[in-house]
Amino acid sequence: MEIITKIVHPIFEKKPGRGLLIFGLAIVIIVILMAIFAPLIAPYDPTKTSDDSFQPPSAEHLMGTNRLGQDVFSRIVWGSRIVLYVVFIATLLSMSIGIPLGLISGYHGGKIDRALSIIMDSIYAFPALILAIVIAVVLGPSPINTAIAISFVYVPTYFRMVRGQTLSLKEQLFVEAARAIGARDKEIMVKYILPNLAPTVLVVFTLSVADAILTEAGLSFLGLSVTPPTPDWGYDLRVGQPFLLDGYWWLVFFPGAMIMLLAMAFALIGEALSERISLATR
Repeated sequence: MEIITKIVHPIFEKKPGRGLLIFGLAIVIIVILMAIFAPLIAPYDPTKTSDDSFQPPSAEHLMGTNRLGQDVFSRIVWGSRIVLYVVFIATLLSMSIGIPLGLISGYHGGKIDRALSIIMDSIYAFPALILAIVIAVVLGPSPINTAIAISFVYVPTYFRMVRGQTLSLKEQLFVEAARAIGARDKEIMVKYILPNLAPTVLVVFTLSVADAILTEAGLSFLGLSVTPPTPDWGYDLRVGQPFLLDGYWWLVFFPGAMIMLLAMAFALIGEALSERISLATR
């Protein structure tokens, strides 16, 4: 807890990088609130078509309309729900698998460590997006299947990070002291090693979320995430792309900007937390 306090407390102090951290947190909070209060924020039904197709941004339609006359702003607002749902489910799934396996592998070593390391290295050898595409194609297009596909990709990331930290921590004096007082292996891993992994896991979480946002957008762009007319930023980007050369820039600008901003926000948070950890552990 002392380490986490050292990381969080500087957020409220005037130090280098504080502005970027607050900027990242602000974007994330705004998107989360937008997703929660989508029914109150969106002025139109995001799936309802109309005759007002290809309308540019105006007072009536803040971000214009697409070829079906659907309000782009309403689709952006409702699409935030799909993006956050897929990304957070995928990240939690990958954490729930990668962290325990990394703990077991790093703590026990031996044949278990070698077997798990070979499996994770094999998965890690594939490009993340290609592997996610293959799994998504097999499972079929749906938000939950997309989350499963993305989670499979990021399990090795948590495994490798946790395993490396566990290999170092299990040799520390506090672990030796826990063994001396009769603590069992499971108790040592859960009560003594795992809490010391929290800062590292937090950084990996934010950075993996940033990457997962781009992966989800890529799968949606390829039609492997949601089915029409479900609003999704990546899907809307794909649908609007053919009309870009005709001058309908708002069809791709707003979904693309939201993907970029949210991914950048989590990346900024991750980088700032990583710097705080480095300062706190010196």
